Amino acid sequence: MDKKLTIKDIARLAGVSKGTVDRVLHKRGKVSQKAFDSVNAVLNEMDYEPNLIARNLKNNKIYSISVVIPDPSFDSYWLPCVRGIEEAIREFKAFNLSIKTHYFNPESTKSFINVNETVLALAPDAVLLAPLFYKEALNVAEKYHEEGIIVNTFNNQVQSEAIKNFVGQDLYQSGRVAARLLDLLSNNEQLAIIHLNESYKNAVHMQEKERGFRTYFSENNGQDSKIITLKLKNPSIETNLVQFLEENPNVTGVFITTSKAYQIAKIIGETEHRKIAIIGYDLIEENVAYLKQGTIDFLIHQNPKRQAYLGITCLVDHFIFSKEIPKTTLLPIDIVNSENASFYME
Repeated sequence: MDKKLTIKDIARLAGVSKGTVDRVLHKRGKVSQKAFDSVNAVLNEMDYEPNLIARNLKNNKIYSISVVIPDPSFDSYWLPCVRGIEEAIREFKAFNLSIKTHYFNPESTKSFINVNETVLALAPDAVLLAPLFYKEALNVAEKYHEEGIIVNTFNNQVQSEAIKNFVGQDLYQSGRVAARLLDLLSNNEQLAIIHLNESYKNAVHMQEKERGFRTYFSENNGQDSKIITLKLKNPSIETNLVQFLEENPNVTGVFITTSKAYQIAKIIGETEHRKIAIIGYDLIEENVAYLKQGTIDFLIHQNPKRQAYLGITCLVDHFIFSKEIPKTTLLPIDIVNSENASFYME
């Protein structure tokens, strides 16, 4: 209907007092079943929607959201996340919200713990967390939960009753996508999965990507036994990779499970005279440069900006519009090559 219904209109149509309508709308006080049914019948018939924004502003409640993410100065993958957070802050600036970002060193579990302890002391209404370290993330999520603080996550999925929502990709499926791409690109004589600069046992995202990758080959051509897992860390990445390739001359394709595919592409481009197919993640500047050169064949775009933005939006929808928080918000798995990369760049 074109005319906006007032509480007075609803009361007249339902045959009750304005106070009764107010109690039904705001779910407070006692109302007889008959009056409750009469008011709801009018609301349903007129497709009434309360002005939730005005109600929130009138309540003078300021909802605080703390975002805990890795410091982009350590890894530029997280820069788009900052932009996504900034976009959400601009979009929702008219609401009673306080959104603050807290950064931790992605190479230090101690930094992760300390930053979360700081946030816990601030007692926000909700935390949007990038749970980079599995065990530590479980622990801090439980602490937030015990204090009645809502915990949503993005980028890495951690299974816990203390976590309300995850925004990101199906990492297992993205591993399968990478496997399919290498299946098309190489003769599959021998393939390598490369994990860089993280503790594999404490990094669920690496484990899930590898599981998906291996499962694809096990199901399709039984070649899981021809896949080698290589874990490399600074400062010996180049030395160990060169040695590995010399000892495994039949490797025709590599899958890098982090945003650091450019490090592997640089070494392979400078030291190898044979073609080795490379699949990696994320459209950071260095990766895109090697993608355009043809050294990297495909990148899987995880859309970190969108992940962070949706993570905040989910919480805003809950606080301002009283929406239920969904358990998962999955993003598509975008495959990027040298010909379509420009369409994804900002």
